[in-house]
Amino acid sequence: MNSNLIIIPTYNEVLNISNLIDDIENILSGLSFSILVVDDNSSDGTIDAIEKQMQVYDNLFILKRKSKLGLASAYIEGFKYALNHGYKNIVQIDADYSHNPNNLPFMISKLNEYDLVIASRNIKGGSVLRWSVLRNLISKGGSLYSRLVLACPIYDLTGGFNAWKAETVKKINLNNIISKGFCFQIEMKYRAYKNKSKILEFPFTFQNRKLGKSKMNKRIFFEALLNILKLKFMI
Repeated sequence: MNSNLIIIPTYNEVLNISNLIDDIENILSGLSFSILVVDDNSSDGTIDAIEKQMQVYDNLFILKRKSKLGLASAYIEGFKYALNHGYKNIVQIDADYSHNPNNLPFMISKLNEYDLVIASRNIKGGSVLRWSVLRNLISKGGSLYSRLVLACPIYDLTGGFNAWKAETVKKINLNNIISKGFCFQIEMKYRAYKNKSKILEFPFTFQNRKLGKSKMNKRIFFEALLNILKLKFMI
């Protein structure tokens, strides 16, 4: 059994997924790891591309979902897969290269000391490339709003590039998660904080996708802001 599981949620990512899997396989070649792609019934050939690579990499797996069920449920299924299969560590990474896979060895190594490792855009040294001024303000404002409402010291609550000890995820109890959308990232980190997990934020550069279409929109973002108020009084 491999020790680390890299989870990649996908929906119509055929332009990126094959190269990303190859890069992760090369970057982590000296480690014990598997890759799990959780696909929301992509119609652009993403699944075919992954299944072709599964003939090359015996540590590559896919969960095929019947419809576009969203990022939160994709990650919950991926986390449950990791727990059910005995992985020690779990890493979340987007399929669109906004998260540089070269950070993976560092993140995994830091799980020897920490329960949760967060690639942070919002601490000194962190940054975002190729985002509009408006989107940058919305993202930073969202994290600041979340920190203030939840009284949580994490600077990048909304970020999706995170490494977890499996035991930390187990303590959160995925069946208690109430977030259905973008707020999932915030809720997971907030629950980890409330459980007194040892958390590291390190600076990284988020790069807006070069290929494919973003799944983020204003409705998803503002829905998340409303859900944060629910978290405040439910956890």
